[in-house]
Parts: sequence; structure tokens; C-alpha cells
Amino acid sequence: MSAEEILAKVAKEVSVCTKCELHRSRKKAVPGEGPSHSEIMFIGEGPGFHENEQGRPFVGAAGQFLDQLLAQAGVTRADVWIGNVVKCRPPGNRDPLPDELAACDVYLEAQIKAINPSIIVTLGRFSMNKFFPGAKISAVHGQMRKVGDRFVIPMFHPAAALHQAALKPAILGDFAKLPELLKQARAALGKSALAAKKEEAPREEPKQLSLF
Repeated sequence: MSAEEILAKVAKEVSVCTKCELHRSRKKAVPGEGPSHSEIMFIGEGPGFHENEQGRPFVGAAGQFLDQLLAQAGVTRADVWIGNVVKCRPPGNRDPLPDELAACDVYLEAQIKAINPSIIVTLGRFSMNKFFPGAKISAVHGQMRKVGDRFVIPMFHPAAALHQAALKPAILGDFAKLPELLKQARAALGKSALAAKKEEAPREEPKQLSLF
């Protein structure tokens, strides 16, 4: 299966998933969206009210701020893949529970494997904990570290700046470093994930033109 087919399959499974209690109150599941060849993958925490209504990630106030942060970093939403560690809205926007995170992790792992990004940017504590268990986001935010075959950058969730104005400068500063960190990741990996995938794509044999 191609990356696009895998992502479509995961999205279909997520839309009818009943593995945890979150499905009981969801209106629309939010599997995530973006190009299957994205170099950068953003992973947030869980859908909010607007995401639950539309079935799309980061479309509320935090999403609008994320769009501004991406623009500041010279990236557009169309360039990146965006999703969450849980695909259905926790009631009242509460924190996702351990069993809910575990139930959704199989979907997230399939998405990461299909996209194979050069950099994963975690937004918030819960996505950070997937890669850096026990770490404190206040201590590690904005610091790129290699995890397996790719790099991970933990960052504050954009919603944090909306609730705690004191965090906004740190969030702006972390995103300002993103273009340079992407360059470093590409250099360390030897090539961009996108270039590598293009090389791996099957090439058509040149057709010999008939002279008659």
C-alpha cells in the first residue's frame, strides 16, 4: 500500500473506532491531515470543540495561532501533516487518559510510519511524553533530539499561549528556529525525506519511439 492509501485506511478506521470511551461523545473523529510525503509532522494533544464539529485538526483559536506560527517559520499548513495523539475530543477538553492514549497510539504509529517525516514537532505535554517519557516541557521545549531515524522537537501547545500570555515569547522563539532546525535535520539525515521518497518511487522505463 502507498502512504496515501495507508493514511486513508487509518482515517476510515478512526471514523468508526470504538476502542475507548471517547467515541461515545464524539461528533466527528479527527484523524489528521496533510501531504503523505510531509517532511514535518506536527502532533498535538486532542481535538477541541471546533475540531469535533469539522473533523479537521487545529481549526479553532489555537489553530489560527498555529497558522501564524507556521507562517513565521516560512511554512504553510499545506506543507505539513498535522494530527493529535487522540483522534476524538475528550469531553470538556479534559486531558486524555492513559487508556485513550494507548487506544489511539496504533493509529498514530501507522501514520508516522507511512509519512516517515524528517522532523516531528510535538505540541504539548502528551505528545511530548510519547517520545520523551518523564521529561518536563518547560525544560526541553525547542530542543531538537534524534529519536530513532528522525528528529523530534518538543514545543508548547499553541493553546498554552492563549491561556498563559507569559509563554507566548517562548513559543514564538521556538517556531522561529524551525527553518534552521529543519536544515540541520536534513544535513544529519543526508537528504530530505521528500527527496528520498522521490528516489524510491518506481521509475517508468523510457519508451522507445517507433520510426514508422
